[in-house]
Amino acid sequence: MINYPLATSSWGDEEIDAIQKVISTGMFSMGKHVSQFEKEFAQHFGSKYSVMVNSGSSANLLAVAALFFKQENPLKAGDEVIVPSVSWSTTYHPLQQYGLKLKFVDVDIETLNISVDALKEAITDKTRAIFLVNLLGNPNEFERINELIKDRDIYLLEDNCESMGAEFHGQKTGTFGLLGTYSTFFSHHISTMEGGMITTDDEELFHILLSIRAHGWTRNLPEVNRVTGQKDTNAFLESFKFVLPGYNVRPIEMSGAVGTVQLSKLNDFVQKRRSNAEVFIEELQNQNKFILQKEIGLSSWFGFSFIVNPEIGISREFVMNKLQSSGVEVRPIVAGDFTKNPVIKYFDYEIHGVLINSQRIDRDGFFIGNHHIDLQSEIRKIGSLLKSI
Repeated sequence: MINYPLATSSWGDEEIDAIQKVISTGMFSMGKHVSQFEKEFAQHFGSKYSVMVNSGSSANLLAVAALFFKQENPLKAGDEVIVPSVSWSTTYHPLQQYGLKLKFVDVDIETLNISVDALKEAITDKTRAIFLVNLLGNPNEFERINELIKDRDIYLLEDNCESMGAEFHGQKTGTFGLLGTYSTFFSHHISTMEGGMITTDDEELFHILLSIRAHGWTRNLPEVNRVTGQKDTNAFLESFKFVLPGYNVRPIEMSGAVGTVQLSKLNDFVQKRRSNAEVFIEELQNQNKFILQKEIGLSSWFGFSFIVNPEIGISREFVMNKLQSSGVEVRPIVAGDFTKNPVIKYFDYEIHGVLINSQRIDRDGFFIGNHHIDLQSEIRKIGSLLKSI
């Protein structure tokens, strides 16, 4: 037995101590620890602003919502947004919930991210936004994508929930778009129990996010802000003033305190993941059984994906059964081809061309985890098992 779970805890005594310190104060709702984590997170990733929420899914929801409340050139229901056809469900759900039209574009069979060639064909004068996804830790080809949209009025967003710590040409992923989203769920690069982050360099969007994160009220806005202008000097009048259709997706203080500790460990966590990936690639490259994910820039290696080659007479199910019977957890490559899910009946959407690669990933693909600790011995055992098939 190899004993290789999908994810393991990245917490130590420091995280437990941070929670205990918050508990001792008796103040658990969003406060100074969340604020401190936000400041350090923005600094770490080279963004002007960051906002913490209760999940990566909520981060996507607020990022989409914020673009509807911009003073100039806001998104409107019916606007077209291009998305890759392979991602997690809550990349897409906020777009549907705000009445946007999704245009699904096929992904690259090797990188698993949106096919830049297909994207080039899909962009039209109707395109208002592109919601890129850095899948399983892998950056998109931002240089080529930015070249495609440099003369167009198109918003670029990044779902970076699986790719915290990845880099492209020395820049952190999540910071190439107008807004970038991150997840701090248990299995992700850092964990705050549940949690998510949004980064942006746009002050107006930052202020919108602060409002819609908490009820759409003005309480958390600066005295002078880009939503209401100047707040009333009477705090009582501002305490329950609602100006935007908001939510309550605030994080708790314990999550903020843990986040600060985890962030200090992120660089080491990512380096361990990259070292594991080097062994994984060494073990399984130059064979014809599987297509492995091709790294773009510096991946943060959320996990290790496989697309089984059916032409050699083995099926995905056969390979997965071999792994699972040896104690290796497996999962689909996120939602596979999202358009085959029954929920699609609620969407306003179109499919650009044929989703050949997405369909193959959906049929023949799976992934195993990667962790923040040295797994070289386990990965070599997995490599030997797969090479023996």
